[in-house]
Amino acid sequence: MKISLRNEFWAGAVTLVAWTFLGVPSLPAADPAPKPTTSAAKTAAAPKVAKPGSITEEQLGNLLKAMGLEAKKVESRFDFEFKAVQNKEEWNLSMTAVLSQDGSSIWLMAWLDQLPKSSADVPRTALLRLLSDNDRLGNGKFFAYVATNRRFVLQRVISNETVTTKVFRSWLDDLGAGVVDTYEHWSVAAWKATDGSSTASTKAAPPKPQTAQVVPDDDDDDDDDDDATTKPATGPSFKGAGQNPVRTALPTRPATSRN
Repeated sequence: MKISLRNEFWAGAVTLVAWTFLGVPSLPAADPAPKPTTSAAKTAAAPKVAKPGSITEEQLGNLLKAMGLEAKKVESRFDFEFKAVQNKEEWNLSMTAVLSQDGSSIWLMAWLDQLPKSSADVPRTALLRLLSDNDRLGNGKFFAYVATNRRFVLQRVISNETVTTKVFRSWLDDLGAGVVDTYEHWSVAAWKATDGSSTASTKAAPPKPQTAQVVPDDDDDDDDDDDATTKPATGPSFKGAGQNPVRTALPTRPATSRN
């Protein structure tokens, strides 16, 4: 028996009406693409929103320049000298500023003395004092050790938001004050001095020409040996960064020295 096209049409129409009244859902034309369920896909679907007042790497360099600091950009970090005045003394500190890889925080580092080549010359009591200082410094400051150039650093991790030149300078001042307050604990000269002569022997600052000439040469020699085993796989490289802090006594005036 032949089935006409008209009969096929009416049969399809009746079936569609029946599905509609019976609540049978219509079939999709094609299966939709599966939705991503992995955490990586969820992260990609929701891009990270920058915090108010956050800065980029380029803006960090411009901010340091606006503060009158001559910053040297090495890869992703900025190295600069910062003068801190504490206890009637001027400290010339070597510092570094760098953004975290995701840009959510700013790392500030004040470079301290270079450690002796022999670990036997580093007293364990000094390390314990630094660990104790980490517990009391506050404001996100803590001591760390950078193996690529054998230096302790005092650093502070700050959220990258509401950054202004005034706020940034207050961060540097706070870090500089922490360096001065803990001098007896990180200073190699203070380690070697006895308790009775510690104060007297550390008043005189090392000559500036010695610091400028000797320290970079030591860093370059040591980096060649350490880079292959201690350089982190990710993050900024600190090869050649930092030099010993230099402190000099400020000239005192008779009228103010008694106050």
